[in-house]
Amino acid sequence: MTMNDQGKAYWSATLKLLGSILAVWFICSFGAGILFVDALNTIKLGGYPLGFWFAHQGSIYIFIALIFFYAKKMGDIDRKFDVHED
Repeated sequence: MTMNDQGKAYWSATLKLLGSILAVWFICSFGAGILFVDALNTIKLGGYPLGFWFAHQGSIYIFIALIFFYAKKMGDIDRKFDVHED
């Protein structure tokens, strides 16, 4: 594999990771908090409607989890392509 091919594969893996994380982010924030709120509000979580919970607290927890997931997976990709910092 040439250096150019390795660079393309690295950026392809990076963009695939970013695309999947952005999809989850969109579904949790816009989907669960706005689009599907009426359907989710039929379910209760801690006494609150699930749509309300996602709009106010759940999406924040998901975003924080996505940050840690991104850091872990990006480290794995960096090590796979030998561009890691450690």
